[in-house]
Amino acid sequence: MEKVILGIDPGTNLMGYGVLKVIDNKAQMVTMGVIDLRKYGDAYLKLGHIFERVTGIIDSYLPDEMAIEAPFFGKNVQSMLKLGRAQGTAIAAAIHHGVPIHEYAPMKIKVAITGQGQASKEQVAGMLQRILKIDKKDMCDFMDATDALGVAYCHFLQLNRPETQVHYRSWKDFMNKNQERICKKL
Repeated sequence: MEKVILGIDPGTNLMGYGVLKVIDNKAQMVTMGVIDLRKYGDAYLKLGHIFERVTGIIDSYLPDEMAIEAPFFGKNVQSMLKLGRAQGTAIAAAIHHGVPIHEYAPMKIKVAITGQGQASKEQVAGMLQRILKIDKKDMCDFMDATDALGVAYCHFLQLNRPETQVHYRSWKDFMNKNQERICKKL
């Protein structure tokens, strides 16, 4: 069985992405990088660029699934709103292509990779480098890229676990999978 997983670490200045290929239940890195949004002053231009670049990544690597980091809840409401918009735009690109989406909390990702929820970005990157046997020259300068690869790897680890959540490809898929519940409410 072969599967391609796209991982996304949402951001408003740098958005990380990482692509894993899973063959015979073994993961290997295909690519990782960042979508640089720092040159766009307008928030809406940033969102448009996110949609274009995530769409381009999906078109290039044809992922079977996308894993995305859930925004963590900070004290700055404006920052959370901007981050949520960036995450939503990446999700919209995946939905547009019919790619199923899975969301993981930052702590769950860190625990899955390092065994501890308070691990630093450097610890996550180092562990991924060892686990996936990534050559030092292939490591990205930006931790956003390794964070995205970590999201993809966390999802890979979840693939063999029993399904506890239902994931939807679109509103139509949601409606089809919940028809009985919806009809009872009407």
